[in-house]
Amino acid sequence: MNTASLKQDYQERIVPILMKEFGYSTVMQCPKLQKIVLNQGLGEAVADKKIIDVAQQEMTLISGQKAVATVSKKDIANFKVRKKMPIGVRVTLRGERMYEFLERLVRVALPRIRDFRGINNKMDGRGNYTLGITEQIIFPEINIDNITKLLGMNITFVTTAQTDAEGFALLREFGLPFKK
Repeated sequence: MNTASLKQDYQERIVPILMKEFGYSTVMQCPKLQKIVLNQGLGEAVADKKIIDVAQQEMTLISGQKAVATVSKKDIANFKVRKKMPIGVRVTLRGERMYEFLERLVRVALPRIRDFRGINNKMDGRGNYTLGITEQIIFPEINIDNITKLLGMNITFVTTAQTDAEGFALLREFGLPFKK
């Protein structure tokens, strides 16, 4: 299945289902997936600068798009953090890359999690959903032999949905395996 198929699947299968479920009068009212944001907070990067570089390379491999280092906004003495110090990595996916990543996540990465029983269905109140992943090795692009440290990440699905019910229905139809 290619990436165009997920976009096509949205237009041909998911939109009619959502229109029927929520009683929309026009296709334009249907919620859409706007972007997927992958984010890694790396507090331990304060001590070791190489962690950021490794995380950037891994995130670039996983997403297929160059990852950007995020920097601290202010000094925090207790955590030995200075202003403009790199403390994380993020990638924002839109369009074709977004659909391609979503397909790989649902079909390949999530089924590789040990003892997987589905993901929590806790939305943010505005139809968006954030999924926390504890290990980056569930992605086939990551070579397990080269791993120095297991890093987790947050994957946020940003939709145009107005309510949690609409956002949940959209993501469920895209194939995210929510717990029953």
